[in-house]
Amino acid sequence: MSVLTESELRGVAEVLTAAGVELAGPLSSTLIPGGRSNLTFRLDDGSSRWVLRTPPRAGRTPSAHDVGREFRVTRVLQGSGVPVPAAVALCEDQSLLGGPFAVAEYVTGRTVQRQADLDLLDDATVEAVITRLLETLATLHAVDHVAVGLEQFGRPDGYAARQIRRWSSQWTLVGREQPALQLQATALGTRLAASVPQQRSTGIVHGDFRIDNTLLRLGAAPAVAAVVDWELSTLGDPVADVAMMCVYRHPAFDLVIGEPSAWTSPRLPGIAALGAAYEAVGGVTLAHWDFYLALAYFKLAVIAAGIDHRHRAGAGSGPGFDTAGAAVPQYLEAGLEALANAE
Repeated sequence: MSVLTESELRGVAEVLTAAGVELAGPLSSTLIPGGRSNLTFRLDDGSSRWVLRTPPRAGRTPSAHDVGREFRVTRVLQGSGVPVPAAVALCEDQSLLGGPFAVAEYVTGRTVQRQADLDLLDDATVEAVITRLLETLATLHAVDHVAVGLEQFGRPDGYAARQIRRWSSQWTLVGREQPALQLQATALGTRLAASVPQQRSTGIVHGDFRIDNTLLRLGAAPAVAAVVDWELSTLGDPVADVAMMCVYRHPAFDLVIGEPSAWTSPRLPGIAALGAAYEAVGGVTLAHWDFYLALAYFKLAVIAAGIDHRHRAGAGSGPGFDTAGAAVPQYLEAGLEALANAE
């Protein structure tokens, strides 16, 4: 699906109008490529632009495409110091597009997704961008979730145990296509469940934070214009959020993307240096670091298997969809190695 139909656009227009948006004309849509979880469209009425996010129409897995969650967290983060697109409208009526959808303001910014994009930036700009990214993540983790109205966004404690149960359950749905990996996946999930440390801090976690899930303003003073893709956000241990960001540095992520990604570039800090830099800009102390790295690798293995699952179901095509399955064993192996360091 590269565009929305005229009938679907009329339904979207009615939702926007009901939300108080004055449209200058009929809506048109353009698919924004690159998403592996939700479909992302740019909407245009000839005068203004918005972004619409909706789950794929086939091959969905439970809780993996939660645009409603994305809408709610970005709405309350306005003015928090965390740059997010303004939330415009949420429609949970699945009859219009075949699934729920959320509309946000269109933020102008630079996307850095591929290593070719990163290579256009000089070393000073890259260093500044990494610092701004880490500062933004530390700012998110410092937000008082109760003060901004997210006390019901998730349970504040027991985050790691819930994550292990959730992603183990996801594996049972999407891992069937890779039965040879069942022993490794089960071993990693079981050993993680037996090694859960005490949670030392609680905050809002993005769940998928890295350079290509942001829009950047580049120039003399690089800045993060907006953090996007919040469908995995919840309340939890910020250390897990940092670990997730760091393990995306593993080269297997190129298989998920289907090409050399910016975040795996050797020009960026390695996992240990990235974690230390996060702490240096005011982030939380990275307690039980190896455990959370292992958990993050487990999650990435399941995410990659989910992409492969959707590809096999005919719900995804293009770069990454036909290679993501090959990343699964690499992530499982890295998770087992990290967990061995934690034990």
